[in-house]
Parts: sequence; structure tokens; C-alpha cells
Amino acid sequence: MNNIILLGPPGAGKGTQAVVLAAKLDIPHISTGDMFRKAVKDQTPMGLEAKRYMDSGALVPDEVTIGIVRDRLALEDCAKGFLLDGFPRTVYQAEALEGILEELGKALDSVLCIDVDANALIDRITGRRTCKDCGALYHISYSPSKKPDVCDACGGPLYQRDDDKEETVRRRLEVYSQQTSPLISFYRDKGLLVDIDGDQGKDQVTAAILEALEQ
Repeated sequence: MNNIILLGPPGAGKGTQAVVLAAKLDIPHISTGDMFRKAVKDQTPMGLEAKRYMDSGALVPDEVTIGIVRDRLALEDCAKGFLLDGFPRTVYQAEALEGILEELGKALDSVLCIDVDANALIDRITGRRTCKDCGALYHISYSPSKKPDVCDACGGPLYQRDDDKEETVRRRLEVYSQQTSPLISFYRDKGLLVDIDGDQGKDQVTAAILEALEQ
């Protein structure tokens, strides 16, 4: 069984790894955003409650988020396992998740923590450029466009998103550190945490994760 949580700071490559791992392990990749969208679309009681907060621009309370996670993990496609990305974010949510899994007769197998040097993360994120017209992604150092500030795919202008600017990135990393450091300790104490070196190429990170899961 592969019941897995994926942890890591913004820019660590969690989303990329989650898609690859879910396909290789044949388990659903469950992100908080996906859960909210599905619950709202299906008009579940928790989805309607979440929509009420989202429509007013308010944060969805823990209780609603936890309820949506419970509904999602109870679905048939999670019978062989699941990959949780973006939940839990706090020890409170982690404790709630334990209760949910106990109710469902499941247990966590591993918590993968992709660790990347903070300066490398800042470089990764602040170097990103996005096409205003088609949304294609580039990086000024690792995957630049052929012409500066022009999209190779459609010729549209490239720009730096507000949440990719250094001040915002540092703030996001600070919030992650404050919220997630206790979570890392929580799972390490339970013997579930697996540290993954994220300062490698994408394929090397995937190989390291798969090797850790086999052990």
C-alpha cells in the first residue's frame, strides 16, 4: 500500500514529482485545490460550505478542509493508496488526518519531505517567467526563451508573476517554515518521515523517492 504525504517548500518541485509518482504508482494525486474544486463541482455538503467561504474571499476553515479530505479519501480510487499534496499543513491538520485514516481503516506509509536549499529555491522561483498569452513557463537561467522576454511558442510577452518576486518568495518560505517545521518533527517522531535531497535534477529526485519507497 502506498499512502503517502508529500511535503516541501514552494519551488521544491512537489507538483512535478506528484504527477510523476501518481502515474508510476497508479494512485491518485490529491491536492487541496483539486479537492476543493471537485467537492464544489459535485455539490457535496462540505463543497457547498467551502464555496460559501471561497466566494466571499475568506479562508476555508480547518473543519471544512478536513471534512473535504475525509470525503475524498473515502472514494474508491484511494483503495490502493493516495498521494496527498498540500495537506496537512499544520500539526492540527495532521492529527485530524490520523483520525480520518483510522475511521477509514487506513494508515500512512510514508511522508516524503523534499528538501532544497533556501537560496537555490529563491533562484528557482524568482527566475521564472510566464507568457501572458499562452501561459508557457521559462526560466532565465535553466530554460530561457530564444529571444529575451518573448515566448517561443506563441510570440507573446513574458513577465514575472507577483508571487515569483523575491520579497513574496521570502515571505512564502517564512510561512512554510513556521507552519511546517513542527509538522516535520511530528512525522519524524513517528518514524514516517523520509528526507529527499531536492538539490538534484528532476529525474534524480524521482529515483531517490522511488528507492526510498521500496525500502
